[in-house]
Amino acid sequence: MSAIAQDRPVAEIMAEIGRKARAAASVLAHTASAKKDVALKAAARAIDANRETILAANARDLEAAKANGMSAAFQDRLTLTDARIDGIIEALETVAALPDPVGTVLAQWERPNGLNISRVRTPLGVIGVIFESRPNVTADAGALCLKAGNAVILRGGSDSVHSSRAIHACLVDGLRAADIPEDAIQIVPTTDRAAVGEMLKGLEGNIDVIVPRGGKGLVGRVQAEARVPVFAHLEGIVHVYVDKSADLKTAVSVIANAKMRRTGICGAAETLLIHRDVIDTHVDPILDALIERGCEIRADETIRAKRPDSKAATEEDWRTEYEDAIISVKAVDSIDCAIVHIEKYSSHHTEAVIAEDPDAAEKFFNEVDSAILMHNASTQFADGGEFGFGGEIGIATGKMHARGPVGVEQLTSFKYLVRGNGQTRP
Repeated sequence: MSAIAQDRPVAEIMAEIGRKARAAASVLAHTASAKKDVALKAAARAIDANRETILAANARDLEAAKANGMSAAFQDRLTLTDARIDGIIEALETVAALPDPVGTVLAQWERPNGLNISRVRTPLGVIGVIFESRPNVTADAGALCLKAGNAVILRGGSDSVHSSRAIHACLVDGLRAADIPEDAIQIVPTTDRAAVGEMLKGLEGNIDVIVPRGGKGLVGRVQAEARVPVFAHLEGIVHVYVDKSADLKTAVSVIANAKMRRTGICGAAETLLIHRDVIDTHVDPILDALIERGCEIRADETIRAKRPDSKAATEEDWRTEYEDAIISVKAVDSIDCAIVHIEKYSSHHTEAVIAEDPDAAEKFFNEVDSAILMHNASTQFADGGEFGFGGEIGIATGKMHARGPVGVEQLTSFKYLVRGNGQTRP
């Protein structure tokens, strides 16, 4: 990335970043797939070679987070380890191996007048990514946007600034190795919050889409203030419904993982709904497994009659994304009651059904309106990497073309190509 003087007003700095991104995007739109893959593989090698530098930068961020009293869940999202760096490298290599979506023919047909029409994938242009504590987003967003032919402007939070910059330097090494404009992946050089405001205004028309990754405060601000389209989810109020046909062993293992594998991620289960017919057989083993792993139970009156050791759930609990080792539990009379509860309280991110009855699973899939639905599987699989996307730039819960994990295909639009042989319209 060419140098940008920081001793200027933030608006000027950001406007220049926007112009540079637009220029890079015009090059990326017709950059060969092989060249993009060279950049991604070179970036993966650079991250591996600079592992100690990245971990040292992350240690500085973690020290500041602890000094500022950040929660354990926040620190977990911020933390990089050798294993997590291995995951970043694997994600870059996976994205490189994906088919290039740009130029893919989505549909093609011929009209009676002889016109041949095709719908073809094209890059969105310039993506603005605003994120908080997850430094791996730097690599995921950079890689996915590059593969889809988009330039990206990354604005990480001050909490992950050193980690993000260290990873970004490796991405730039990859661009340089492939002779791709370094401005294709830019990181905002200032932690001034005014930079976010400038991005939300669109940087003089140079940002095409904004993707926020962070807490409710950040995402809410972006959705309220953005003057460009937004791919985002506000909360991850995730439900697991245990049907009367649920296998007990499956229910225990899936629910324990869905809640407790990593409590701070958006795919973590927050509410458990249990069919009344299996309270006597399923409640104790499921709750025991959660409690053994350190989970606090907040339950309705029916569940508390069975488990008086649980705390009483309030109305607010059904609306809460805990991001912690806490789960709310409720008994329901039927799958229809479970669906009604989910529709009322869900953030339309991810929901799961535990059932052996295929009709119950099909009903759940057909009638629950969330971006991701699971059957007999942990909600922690709500992740672009687990979907085979090589990572994700975010999870979208809106009704735009991008819904669920946003990968390379979701970072494209399309155009129509109409081929004729002299036709005129009467």
